[in-house]
Amino acid sequence: MINNILPYLVVSGLLFAIGFAVVVSKKNLILMLMGVELMLNAVNVNFAAFSKFDPDPVKGQIFSIFVMIVAAAEIAVGLAIVLKIRRHYHEIDPEKLNNLRD
Repeated sequence: MINNILPYLVVSGLLFAIGFAVVVSKKNLILMLMGVELMLNAVNVNFAAFSKFDPDPVKGQIFSIFVMIVAAAEIAVGLAIVLKIRRHYHEIDPEKLNNLRD
């Protein structure tokens, strides 16, 4: 079983690492949100892999659905915040947005 699940875990780890690298290195809020989405998709790959090899596969599928719901809500709220920041400050560079009290 370990040999069969290992490729899924490697792909998931690579997706998570790429998403983390995007969040840490990018200076654009939209690209940072995309990196977070990539990390959440890596978690979904893990859940799907573990549900494939579990005797009761429903648990992993339910967790994947919950992660997708949270990801959809996160991107909706995050994009709304980014658009409001862009409209108010005419900038979406997080390093230049140090004063959000205006």
